[in-house]
Amino acid sequence: MLTKKFQISFTAALLAGGVLSAPVAANTIDVAIIGEADTFDPMKSTKDVVSIVTQHFVETLYTFDGEWNIAPLLAVDLPEISEDGLTYKIAIREGITFHDGSSMDAKDVVASLERWLEVASRGKLVADKVASVEATGDFEVTITMSQAFSPLLSLLAFSNSAAAVYPEEIIADEIETVIGTGPYKIASHVPDQYLQLEKFDGYVSRDEPSDGAAGMRAQTVDEIRFVPVPDPNTRVEGLLSGQFAFADGLPAESFARIEESSAADPLLLKPFGWPIFAINHKDGLLTSKPVRQALQAALPVDDMLFAAFGDDNFFLTDGPLYPEGWAWRTDAGAELFNQNDQAKAAEMLKEAGYDGTPLRILTSRQYEFHFKMAEVAKMALEAAGFTVQMDVVDWATLGQRRNDPALWDIYITHSPFLPEPALTSLYDKTSRLGWSNPEKDQILVDFTTETDAEKRKELFAQLQEQVFEDVGFIKIGAFNALSGTASGLTGVTSTPWPFFWNVKVGE
Repeated sequence: MLTKKFQISFTAALLAGGVLSAPVAANTIDVAIIGEADTFDPMKSTKDVVSIVTQHFVETLYTFDGEWNIAPLLAVDLPEISEDGLTYKIAIREGITFHDGSSMDAKDVVASLERWLEVASRGKLVADKVASVEATGDFEVTITMSQAFSPLLSLLAFSNSAAAVYPEEIIADEIETVIGTGPYKIASHVPDQYLQLEKFDGYVSRDEPSDGAAGMRAQTVDEIRFVPVPDPNTRVEGLLSGQFAFADGLPAESFARIEESSAADPLLLKPFGWPIFAINHKDGLLTSKPVRQALQAALPVDDMLFAAFGDDNFFLTDGPLYPEGWAWRTDAGAELFNQNDQAKAAEMLKEAGYDGTPLRILTSRQYEFHFKMAEVAKMALEAAGFTVQMDVVDWATLGQRRNDPALWDIYITHSPFLPEPALTSLYDKTSRLGWSNPEKDQILVDFTTETDAEKRKELFAQLQEQVFEDVGFIKIGAFNALSGTASGLTGVTSTPWPFFWNVKVGE
């Protein structure tokens, strides 16, 4: 039986590594992720690996359905919003229990949202626009805004830098033991070996049909084990050998092997998102706009994408920040994309008075395509006259170092295409990039306070133009993401943040 094979292989792997596994439930799946989730507090992280893990045991007031519409989760329904857009009255579901056995009420929600506004990068995007968060009933919360903020519900629905709801009693700047309301709870954690989740018997699911992350969350497996596997090829081999029921972040070149295998099936998310060269505007070499512009002029995006993915079925050399067919699609500023002109860049560096200071690129091999893009970029940038320093670290270390602007000039990351641009914190001066100029900052304020859809599109076009002209960050085309499921595993939703409620394991 498939589950037995997963259990045996997982236990054997742990024994081989000198670590004894915890007892295995009869219906367990093992999920290979790209590395250790360095926190179980999703307010404190924008990492996808944190979102993937934590969404199983903490929940938010809202979530997204399969069409990226906002849907209620811990809230009863969508909020009552005043005509001026300044007051959100939110009814909270009754009968919801935390993993510690306590009951959720409005006080828990208020305390959690107040912490989110203080500590979460996405909470900080709106914190200065929130006048108050109050319990206006035992199961009612009212958010009062000092100015309208159109993306508020999208921020409250996002599992990344999430507005998670915790018991009021555990709220602190640092939460040592995370307690949530989700369908699964933490049973055991051996760092760098596995995180074992088990069904929470007190879970009360919504009863609407499942739709994306919305609706019914059925506890169809008893346990989920998230196994950090930094090497992408090891994740592939573990999937094909039956060790894993699901493997995330697989290299494009493994698609054919998985497709031809009788043990696994490829899961291709198309389009997935965009690689990003995140730029340090707070400190160092790239605080100079002319140097940033030279960097942008030198990059050979076509070559970088081909090196990263090897097959043009997996990437698209596309400049606009949103793909074809999306409401936010605009060509504004995109003529500066993929210039691939090292001679022009060299002249720009000379005019900027560049003195040979190393350009520090922070990257990791756990996302192999990040590293491959960096290698090609390094050659082109050196041809343009940059001195380039590659700092290759594990993903957890990258997550730590990028918080210190003294340690990097560029870090490489990626993002799925998100339904609301304001979910991308890179635009805001409060992000770790620190990108700020008066014109861009005002455009962003206008964009997030405007409620008319067509006017917001016009403002986003201006914002995208700023991305290219001021080089706020650099989009490196677009790509499709590959993961894989074991044959017989059903119910996996195609999403950037895979979840495993509702999945079933066959024979």
